[in-house]
Amino acid sequence: MRQPLTDWIGRQETTDDRITAAPLAGWRATLDKPDGPAQDGEVLPPLTHWLYFLPRARASDIGPDGHPRRGGFLPPVDLPRRMWAGGRVRFHQPLRVGEAVRRVSTIKDVREKTGRSGALVFVVVEHRIDGPGGLAIIEEHDIVYRDLPAADAPPSPPRASDKAAVWHEPMRADPVLLFRYSALTFNGHRIHYDRTYAVEEEGYPGLVVHGPLIATLLADLAARHAGGRALTRFDYRVERPIFDVDPFSLNGAPVGERAAELWSLDHSGAVSMVAEAEW
Repeated sequence: MRQPLTDWIGRQETTDDRITAAPLAGWRATLDKPDGPAQDGEVLPPLTHWLYFLPRARASDIGPDGHPRRGGFLPPVDLPRRMWAGGRVRFHQPLRVGEAVRRVSTIKDVREKTGRSGALVFVVVEHRIDGPGGLAIIEEHDIVYRDLPAADAPPSPPRASDKAAVWHEPMRADPVLLFRYSALTFNGHRIHYDRTYAVEEEGYPGLVVHGPLIATLLADLAARHAGGRALTRFDYRVERPIFDVDPFSLNGAPVGERAAELWSLDHSGAVSMVAEAEW
């Protein structure tokens, strides 16, 4: 009999790392930032803590999709698609280049459901990151596992945005950008760089743009309009994927003086990710 997936609730994993300059410099180069090399003592931009605490699974422990094989810290969900579905991030104090940091990860919830597309499993992981001054970041990360869609399954209906953008930036994620971001985050998931696998095995129309990459771009958009103030909250949710075969856009609008609504749109104008930021 299969061990209940809910048995994984409460499991913890502790990871130590150091905020080194090289990943941040690589992030800047990947996103075509003009800021130059990172320096000791420099504050990390929003969500670039995702460049650290990276998994280091051995090659023999990698599954056919490029992810580490199921089990261990995350529950052994027997569904083929694993997707980064969203999250909620609270920034308590800055992390700086050169600092030693610790992340404690906890499985907060595991839920099995049946949706229109078949079986679904939702996993919520909490990450608490401490720097030299104590708690710096706490976030909840939503992961969804799902079946491959049936060949005759209708696609999920698109949703148009009902908001007026004050900030609008056209984007295109080419294969080089996706490969470099995968390398920066040590993400072996083949849907982001192996077109044959993405199309023929998982049924996508092209390479999938990383959810964390889109979230990072939206957080960066908010930070550039925050008047130099640090972000204190960033919540985001994926609604539909974006692919490298078409352009997309980043959009946002201020809400009062200390917050913003943000969203990305695919080439057809459908919402792909929504987010809220406060500073």
